[in-house]
Amino acid sequence: MFAELSDEQQQLQDEAIAFAHGLRRDLVEADRAGTFDRDAWQRCAQFGLFGMPVPREYGGSELSISSAMAIMEGLGYGTRDQGLLFSIQAHLWAATMPILLYGTPEQKRAYLPKLGNGTLIGANAASEADAGSDVFAMRTRAERVGDRYVLNGSKVFVTNATVADVFVLYATIDPGLGPLGITAFVVEADRPGVVVGKSIEKMGLRTSPMAEVTLTDCAVPLENRLGREGRGAEVFEGSMEWERGCILASCLGDMRFVLERCIEHAQQRRQYGKPIGKYQSVANLMVSMKVRLDSCRPLVYRIGMLKERNRPAFLEASVAKLHVSECYVASCLDAIQVFGGYGYMTDQQIERGLRDAIGSGLYSGTNQIQQNIIARGLGL
Repeated sequence: MFAELSDEQQQLQDEAIAFAHGLRRDLVEADRAGTFDRDAWQRCAQFGLFGMPVPREYGGSELSISSAMAIMEGLGYGTRDQGLLFSIQAHLWAATMPILLYGTPEQKRAYLPKLGNGTLIGANAASEADAGSDVFAMRTRAERVGDRYVLNGSKVFVTNATVADVFVLYATIDPGLGPLGITAFVVEADRPGVVVGKSIEKMGLRTSPMAEVTLTDCAVPLENRLGREGRGAEVFEGSMEWERGCILASCLGDMRFVLERCIEHAQQRRQYGKPIGKYQSVANLMVSMKVRLDSCRPLVYRIGMLKERNRPAFLEASVAKLHVSECYVASCLDAIQVFGGYGYMTDQQIERGLRDAIGSGLYSGTNQIQQNIIARGLGL
């Protein structure tokens, strides 16, 4: 199902790990304050992260999804700032990819170069207070008025909202049409009628800003519509395979880092005259972490393999999302047990890893929604 990384992909991953090591900062205080690292964002832009999926004609590197996954896995392993990675993922897969996949030539020329070099920060605005898991029940309206659409409504849980320059935003032309009424738009953050609320306090991923976005009589020209009218559901789902695959790859990297740190601690920490790793009850925690990691990698990279063969991977992405997120949380819980009381302390930064990991069962569709998708794929 999964072959090892090619020599080129391994080199890309090694370079990503070395780069990510240089991004480390005092995350205890940054996490507590919920501060977004703009300097690190610019360094990521200079490293070429934002241009990974962007075609060369628009200034990107046009990497395959598997190569992008290899890099994201390396970043997940190399940096402790999982919030920054979460913001990068939102920018790349939920904002840049929809424009790449469904944008007109004019839209691609206008946005892809600047999204790809980090000049613009992108965000995705889909969820609403009463349309989270059932995202296509959204009530934000898009009314066609001549050569423009007028948008009215409110979006919640918008990652990067407070720092974003451009939103890929979804609205309905008629709530009664359900998914067939959803339409996607590219909306600039400084467009009249767009109001971004204050940052939302979160349990984890706190260095990634999140806020509510409200639209009041926000007029966007017809040329800002992304894809055809009523095909917004297709635009939304078209980027999910990339998002679920690549965001899970960074989880793999973090799972690997946590396992290695636990092994190191278990070899050094002594109780009753010997390293705690010599006690089977402690060693078995890391055995479980290793088994989880090795079972997750093939599921993630299978998504890339299928996409590169021009085959759908929507079901496979849901399988990976469900399994990896559950394994990620379980391994972070085990890490706290390995570290004992020290794992519960903020300065060891083990407890933050768990708080960050818990979000993986919620973002890109909750695990319960993934179960529904998998069940439908089984014909149930």
